[in-house]
Amino acid sequence: MKIICIGRNYAAHAREMKADVPTEPVFFMKPDTALLKDKDFYIPDFTKDLHHELEIVLKISKAGKHIQEQFASAYYDEIGLGIDFTARDLQAECKAKGLPWEKAKAFDNSAPVGSFIKKETLDLTALQLALHVNGEQRQVGDAKDLIFSFDKLISYVSQFVTLKTGDLIFTGTPEGVGPVKIGDVLEGYLNGEKLLTLNIK
Repeated sequence: MKIICIGRNYAAHAREMKADVPTEPVFFMKPDTALLKDKDFYIPDFTKDLHHELEIVLKISKAGKHIQEQFASAYYDEIGLGIDFTARDLQAECKAKGLPWEKAKAFDNSAPVGSFIKKETLDLTALQLALHVNGEQRQVGDAKDLIFSFDKLISYVSQFVTLKTGDLIFTGTPEGVGPVKIGDVLEGYLNGEKLLTLNIK
């Protein structure tokens, strides 16, 4: 199982990160050790600026490579929410030196996921995600605002990396990313249904 993360897939988030809006999907990988299914997340001691990035997550249901976009919807059957935790201070250091920044994104437990919902029960044209921190809304977004659709992402990524059953694709985060601290409670909602709860320790 691998975790494929899409960067800058909402224009507003690209702007808040002072980055160009991409003309093709940008993706990076997290190892399976990044996956966290427990409700407790412990801030690692190597960062002083850990940020939340709530994302819609697709669960791949069958293997495929060089998938054509018109057939991509057949390759996932569940949708959920996840958080792409980012050590923003480490990321900034790596970027300044022109170095890869996996250590800021791919560390252990950096990809918590919540419950998944069968795709056929959802209206894929109306998927709204929201993150609440201590009961206050911090992020809100809608899948219709994605620069690259779910099917486009699956098709694009599969040109480079074979997708396998159980792989997860984090589809990008909307604007509103920000820091978390010990004691915070993060709650992720999809169309108003809570799918993810995380206690920051």
